Amino acid sequence: MMILRFLSRISPLIALILFWEACTLAGLVKPFLLPAPHVVAGRLWGDVVSGQFALNASLTLYRALVGFVAACVIGVPAGILIASHRLVRWLTEPLVSVGFPMPKIAFLPVFMLWFGVYDVSKIVMVSFAAIFAVVAAAEAGTRGVDKFMLWSARAMGASNSDLFREVILPAAMPQFLTGMQIALPVSLITAVAAEMLMGGAGLGGAMLAAGNYADSPGVFAGIVETSVVGLIAVAGMTALRRRLLRWHAEFNPRG
Repeated sequence: MMILRFLSRISPLIALILFWEACTLAGLVKPFLLPAPHVVAGRLWGDVVSGQFALNASLTLYRALVGFVAACVIGVPAGILIASHRLVRWLTEPLVSVGFPMPKIAFLPVFMLWFGVYDVSKIVMVSFAAIFAVVAAAEAGTRGVDKFMLWSARAMGASNSDLFREVILPAAMPQFLTGMQIALPVSLITAVAAEMLMGGAGLGGAMLAAGNYADSPGVFAGIVETSVVGLIAVAGMTALRRRLLRWHAEFNPRG
């Protein structure tokens, strides 16, 4: 039953691959523009056997996750601070409002000038791109905590640290995690984009090199590899959310 359910969920993807294969075999598109799925699959297998996929994926994940963790470590306290202090909110909300929709990748040349052309600039770029979603979610989650809960806790003598640990953090945790779930794919996208612009090892750098050599199977294999890494990372974040919120009504409606 689980296998049938899984096959039904991926049936549109299977249909798309079959249609893609039929178009390439019928000669409706040139292999240079759109290589056949079996050619891309062969290139994928070659990357896996040679260890190239593991190397590139590990480098991209390293840059994305380090930048993502830095964004969370800085962004969550910043969002809580913005929500808790009116003066801080007055000073920072315009910056967050302007920065959130802004294309952050435009700052990559600046970070390259400041931090060089190696991993530091890519990680800083990832962190800068991801932090706005974390800050916005942390601020919204903190401001959304029921005021009656806060007043009741204060009336019973709770200190500020008790208030944060026992009331604010549990109540705002779903919103915090939502911001992190948004920031993680942004981190991966930014890491790949930075690698494509700067070159070097990594999934984005491999696709850039394949494009420079007109290697269409390599480009499409890189797209599939990036998708696989992204799916694994998102699934891991979803599992973490389920574990941290196992007490919450979202996953425990009868609790």
